[in-house]
Amino acid sequence: MPIYTYRCDSCGIQFERQQGFHDQPLTRCPECNKKSLKKVYAPVGILFKGSGFYATDHKSPSGQSAARGDKEKKEATGETAPAAKSESKTENKPEAKKD
Repeated sequence: MPIYTYRCDSCGIQFERQQGFHDQPLTRCPECNKKSLKKVYAPVGILFKGSGFYATDHKSPSGQSAARGDKEKKEATGETAPAAKSESKTENKPEAKKD
């Protein structure tokens, strides 16, 4: 069950109460007995655990990105990525015979 924080607008007392989700919110102050209680809403700190939440989750332990590490592994084993094709197709064709 969640814990709610209440504050009295009349006397200023603040306290916490454990209540169910379907319970009615408190309205009467236990100190001054006036109907001036309000729920206090505070920002909640969220902690994400597990993979996939941060950019650093996909980096190698040495601090290099995974793509860079893969490139270095391929270079070490002799594998290379296909080079960009800067040659035009006409240069690769055999010359036409002239009669």
